[in-house]
Amino acid sequence: MHESPQQQTAQLLLEDGTLFEGKPLGKIGTTSGEICFNTGMTGYQEIMTDPSSFGQILVFSNCYVGNYGMRDEDAVSDGIKIQGLVCKDLSDDYSRQMADTSFYEALIKDGIVGIFGIDTRALVGHIRDKGAMNCIITSEGLSKEELVKKLSDTPSLGGRELASGVSTQKEYEVGEIEADFKVAVLDLGVKRNELDRLVERGALVKVFPACSSFAEMESFNPDGYFISDGPGDPAATDYAVDAVCEIQESGKTIFATGLGGLVLALGNKVGTQKMHHGHRGFNHPVLNKVTNSSGITAQNRGFGINSEEAKKCRDMEITHINLNDDTIEGFRLKSRKAFAVLFNPDTEDSRYLFDDFIGLIEENKKQLV
Repeated sequence: MHESPQQQTAQLLLEDGTLFEGKPLGKIGTTSGEICFNTGMTGYQEIMTDPSSFGQILVFSNCYVGNYGMRDEDAVSDGIKIQGLVCKDLSDDYSRQMADTSFYEALIKDGIVGIFGIDTRALVGHIRDKGAMNCIITSEGLSKEELVKKLSDTPSLGGRELASGVSTQKEYEVGEIEADFKVAVLDLGVKRNELDRLVERGALVKVFPACSSFAEMESFNPDGYFISDGPGDPAATDYAVDAVCEIQESGKTIFATGLGGLVLALGNKVGTQKMHHGHRGFNHPVLNKVTNSSGITAQNRGFGINSEEAKKCRDMEITHINLNDDTIEGFRLKSRKAFAVLFNPDTEDSRYLFDDFIGLIEENKKQLV
């Protein structure tokens, strides 16, 4: 196990004053952000490299992490996006021959500050009871008074615009020039595997920076638009709401996920709100009300749709419901070929959504001819 010879202890202080002590993990330093937990038993690399995790201190509820190392091909973005990491036990040895590096080495490479060796079961239970809050991790021997001061300077996730910080800075294309369809992606924090799913279904994809205007994206002459997931408060992404409203008016097909789905809701005068402790994990059961079937979904979000406002919106049909807490997980617009889900569409039970998207594009192209 890798440990710093200079400093063998680390501390985690929550905004409500709760203090945990453990051992330093990754880079020696201090970091702060909103604490959240993920219930996934595997997939730690995908979770940490998910752009939607940007700005968060992540708690793994699974006892052991690191046991199958890190593989470059499994990353869903260009690096680890979390602000800090909390776990119970760390496996420094990995058994997978395809792995490129160890879990610990990846944390060091990307400069991630963390803590391990604490009772994560107690911590997760505390967050579930008290709700989302900021926290600070240090392995630099800071006093509690210093930690309290630094933590008080940490901004709340509510009201923060973070999508532009993880979005591509340059336009780029994925797929074959001779593809059957063209899809413009508004990158609020898109995952690589989502682009792969579109290409597999015959699309030439062009990815645009988060703050791109409708005119810039429309110059690609796409058949449809994919509005990606991402981090931060959807109410702070005015630029994306404006662009999505113009996309709607164009009549082009829209598929929005996660943050993109919340942006689409805001574009239809339906509000969003901070959730008590969010949905993060690979085991969230969701009911598809259209097919009356359920599936297990992967989720990573801290904001949701205002249910009362959604029910009053005449153009919005709620299509998916979370079976754990009855929150809205998906909707479609009655007057447009536009739909959204708030979970990750790239799982075995959810990939049909990409087929639905392509189907709507084909249908819409025939009608626009």
